[in-house]
Amino acid sequence: QVQLVESGGGLVQPGGSLRLSCSASGIIFTISVMAWYRQAPGKQRELVARITSGGSTNYADSVKGRFTISRDNTKNAMYLQMNSLKPEDTAVYYCYSFNGMYWGQGTQVTVSS
Repeated sequence: QVQLVESGGGLVQPGGSLRLSCSASGIIFTISVMAWYRQAPGKQRELVARITSGGSTNYADSVKGRFTISRDNTKNAMYLQMNSLKPEDTAVYYCYSFNGMYWGQGTQVTVSS
């Protein structure tokens, strides 16, 4: 059974930081291209960042220079370090595996003063 479990979301003030984690099981994580997506209320789900099995990354323009995606293949885990958070970053953040097209349940990130 495939499980992608996100954690680390919460409420943070503008300019603050959060680190999201995604724990994977039931997939061959080491060969999986992984990504973070987000969906704000009333908007379509969008790609935030993607990382290949070898560690190559790409980012949405809106988060470049502020967010960093990483992975630890020894722990079947992926991370998203989010710095300089803005109110427009408020959304539910989802972990996604391109291999098998699996989604996590999402974690809420709210940026507000």
